[in-house]
Amino acid sequence: MKKKVLVLGCGLVGMPMAMDLAANNEYDVSVADIDNDKLQSIADKSIKTITADLLSEQTVIGLLKDFDFAVNATPGFMGFKTLEYCIKSKTDTIDIAFYAENPEDLHELAIKNDVRVICDIGVAPGMSNLLSGYAASKLDTIESLKIFVGGLPKVRTLPWEYKAVFSPTDVIEEYTRTARLVENGSIVEKPALTEIEHLEFDKIGTLEAFNSDGLRSLLWTIKAKNMYEKTLRYPGYANKIKLLADNGFFSSDKIKTKDGLISPLEMTCNILFDQWKLHDNETDITVMKIIAEGMKDGDKLRHTFDLYDEYDPNSGIHSMARTTGYTATVALRMLDKKLYKETGICFPEYLGKDQNIVDFMLSGLKTRNIIYKHQIEIL
Repeated sequence: MKKKVLVLGCGLVGMPMAMDLAANNEYDVSVADIDNDKLQSIADKSIKTITADLLSEQTVIGLLKDFDFAVNATPGFMGFKTLEYCIKSKTDTIDIAFYAENPEDLHELAIKNDVRVICDIGVAPGMSNLLSGYAASKLDTIESLKIFVGGLPKVRTLPWEYKAVFSPTDVIEEYTRTARLVENGSIVEKPALTEIEHLEFDKIGTLEAFNSDGLRSLLWTIKAKNMYEKTLRYPGYANKIKLLADNGFFSSDKIKTKDGLISPLEMTCNILFDQWKLHDNETDITVMKIIAEGMKDGDKLRHTFDLYDEYDPNSGIHSMARTTGYTATVALRMLDKKLYKETGICFPEYLGKDQNIVDFMLSGLKTRNIIYKHQIEIL
């Protein structure tokens, strides 16, 4: 009998995940969302749809009683609570919801309910963590870890030269949240959008990289002397966003207008929604570079991982949805094969310590034409 999977959330990532899991009649897949129009847009009619309010604990737990696996693809503002409901339902869960809360707070609850949970298992966080954990496991000591990652339109269109797979609110939150880095072994905080550097990439050219709060669990799971994650954009982007931020356009404080109260953030998001919208058949790219340096048997080594991925015109699935969603679906298959058996909350960097899991993840992504290149150098 086929295993049953419920995908919670039918957004730009939730839908491709459901389609991937349902391909070749591999799993019995259902998708739940409050937006019935999104559910009706699913092309694969073998996927069952459920119109439901996923903010309700009773609803989520009730839905999951008949499923073997859950995939949490809800928006960030509700992601943590949805994960808690999945755990309470005693369902093994793959979690890609990006929220501010620390999922480790649910570790004991997951153990109590005998549930395996893989958190933050998208592209970044996700494969960035897994490959960082892998590199760290191959070194005796790790001196530095640098992660550069971004999703961009292939065709640059002024003024922003940017398009978002996710909502503008979620993107802006990345620009307003303080970035946490590790310097000389200590966690430090710096404003987002700062310490801009420029890097050269094959097929693209020059991109700028700026501080963002993307390390998450790596801050305490990887013992590197220096560590940061930076967001990649086309040059000049950070200064444009900083101009908006410095002039109050991201403020959540309500101001009075003739039509009522509205916050500058709401207004900005409404304006940017159309300008940043990634349209059907519009080519986006995902770029990531991970550089880990440290010592191994007396030699100083550098592990470098590179990803370049584009929108797939055959499936019509955007690159950021592919690289995020397929990481999660391959991880679900990994759980199904019991390559990882421990209950509780697991971050991807822990998976990176297991060569069999790393090989399984990279192979599964490669079959979906998502290819990570790995280079080792003696310095």
